[in-house]
Amino acid sequence: MQAERDAATRNQMSPKAIQFTESKLPGCFVVQFPVFQDERGHFVKTIQRSVFEDHGLEADFRECFYSTSSRDVLRGLHFQLPPSDHAKLVYCTAGSIYDMTLDLRVGSPTYGQHEIYELSSSASNAVYLPRGIAHGFYVREAPAVMVYHVSSEHDPERDTGVHWNSFGAAWPVEQPIVSARDDSFPSFSAFESPFRYLRSR
Repeated sequence: MQAERDAATRNQMSPKAIQFTESKLPGCFVVQFPVFQDERGHFVKTIQRSVFEDHGLEADFRECFYSTSSRDVLRGLHFQLPPSDHAKLVYCTAGSIYDMTLDLRVGSPTYGQHEIYELSSSASNAVYLPRGIAHGFYVREAPAVMVYHVSSEHDPERDTGVHWNSFGAAWPVEQPIVSARDDSFPSFSAFESPFRYLRSR
């Protein structure tokens, strides 16, 4: 596709371009941010709409927020139901986390499978999630500050999740610190997914 060729050319021309590597979950990408560093410190570019769109990714982020978490905290796994579902970009600006994604898209070749990523402030990396991917994380190094960009606004009536320990993931600890809400989510096997897999790339 012309857009992908243009993106490849742009990345070759600029060693400081945002880089994308697709994970085993189709449409999920590890994102490497360009870092500009000098004697004063460093400057990190996290979003460049044209570059995201060149890769066929949603980049019209409608809301941005962040969380701060202590050591051994586990948050997730979260998502919003249609029609308030969204694409999401997540990254860590302080500390380090064990990031977890779960494919909820019926018809996906990786439906029900999960993927693990290591995100940290020192690595200057992120994960991009398309619609239909549940997300959560465990804090390895605290305080962990997580930033979220999402393509739809928060909808309390459709904001939900699946239980963090119900889909065979190997978390670093057996008893993390989890909120009562997150611990009340249904298991993956009990969740009737409204998400469908649409391969757009």
